[in-house]
Amino acid sequence: MLTILGFAMIATFLVLIMLKKMSPIAALVLIPALFCVFVGKGAQLGDYVLDGVTSLAPTAAMLMFAIVYFGVMIDVGLFDPIVRAILKFCKADPLRIVVGTAVLAAIVSLDGDGSTTFMITVSAMYPLYKRLKMSLVVMTGVAAMANGVMNTLPWGGPTARAATALKLDASDIFIPMIPALAVGLLGVFALSYVLGRRERKRLGVLTLDEVLVEEKETETETVLVGAGTGGGTVSGTGKKAAATGGSGSGTDADIDEPATEEHQEPEEPEDDERLAGLDPNRTTLRPKLYWFNALLTVTLLTAMIMELLPIPVLFLLGAALALTVNFPHMPDQKARLGAHAENVLNVAGMVFAAAVFTGVLTGTGMVDGMANWLVDNIPDGMGPHMAFVTGVLSIPLTYFMSNDGFYFGVLPVLAEAGQAHGVSSLEIARASLVGQPLHMSSPLVPAVYVLVGMAKVEFGDHTRFVVKWAALTSLVILAAGMLFGII
Repeated sequence: MLTILGFAMIATFLVLIMLKKMSPIAALVLIPALFCVFVGKGAQLGDYVLDGVTSLAPTAAMLMFAIVYFGVMIDVGLFDPIVRAILKFCKADPLRIVVGTAVLAAIVSLDGDGSTTFMITVSAMYPLYKRLKMSLVVMTGVAAMANGVMNTLPWGGPTARAATALKLDASDIFIPMIPALAVGLLGVFALSYVLGRRERKRLGVLTLDEVLVEEKETETETVLVGAGTGGGTVSGTGKKAAATGGSGSGTDADIDEPATEEHQEPEEPEDDERLAGLDPNRTTLRPKLYWFNALLTVTLLTAMIMELLPIPVLFLLGAALALTVNFPHMPDQKARLGAHAENVLNVAGMVFAAAVFTGVLTGTGMVDGMANWLVDNIPDGMGPHMAFVTGVLSIPLTYFMSNDGFYFGVLPVLAEAGQAHGVSSLEIARASLVGQPLHMSSPLVPAVYVLVGMAKVEFGDHTRFVVKWAALTSLVILAAGMLFGII
């Protein structure tokens, strides 16, 4: 009976959140509470929840302060020079532009928020793709895959969910997976190189001047820019502004603002170019503190990898120090915290709500019943390979269901089945991260709609392009994990 109710609870949870009848937070709380009553253990609900909250508090703290920290780093301009350098590297070469897209998306993904990553990446790269008539689905596909690999960072979501669901330390899951994930990221860069060569073969190595010459004199194109960057209309006159006195542009920087009367080389944009998506005039910039912030970030990430302190403590200290140094006045600190409060609340709320779901699933014995059923139905020959099975299953399951559904509903069952065959929960948790490159293009991920919307790409076109490549990237990570003995 517990087995049936367990599967019924998971199915109810998945259906309601996939159909968007309930928010994940509400579903994580109300559905298990209801089924706890059905099982006849409603009186123990409080104990289950408190046990879960106690075990999940470190994970919630890590996510909260990691979001604040990287949000502040973006606010103060830590990533602005990186964006400028990538734009200079790209010039007007399609191959460099595609590779630059992957690199930029991977770097900005350090903040752990897919929507932010896609907003910055598309805002910076869209004008180049549009001007050079490059395939926009290449941009969306490469950005989604790079973000999918980086999304496995402990503060990105999946790792925290796996740690939450299986009551493990996030660093124990993530740090051993770094070599396999690095191979996956290199695979994305290699794929971007191949796709870039394909675009270069189709278009050739162009300059923005040559593209402008092809445009009609009367054509005016509005390019996508990020909020707060100022005007985004570029007039294509078919000639350089320097030669005609018109408003046409001939440099990477000129994509977003008119050229001066002096001739400018297209390959060398000015250092003070206007960056789409990163307003160079925003009041939160702290250029005098750039090297302090860079050193602080490198120190923080190094300390995390070396496990000098627990990850929640590191990000708590890092966020407090970053706020204090960059925004010494209390109103400014409150403004920065307020700017990132929505992301913090959503993530922290999800973690604590998950305490109800996992607490009921474990405390009532449902997960044991489902695991026993699953073990009985797995061929004996596959039992010792449950980590591999989990990795393979994570690819389609995290695409067709949300991370909440997979990590809180399915992963505990797979972990219990693995333990019955001598496979540790840590191996199962690491294998569960394999499907993330494909997951980031799932129709259940809100951030992907930010990506295709800003890039003006049909979701169906993006899906047809990215699914095969993202699945291949996931398999590369799984193979590397098995080769290195991580999974």
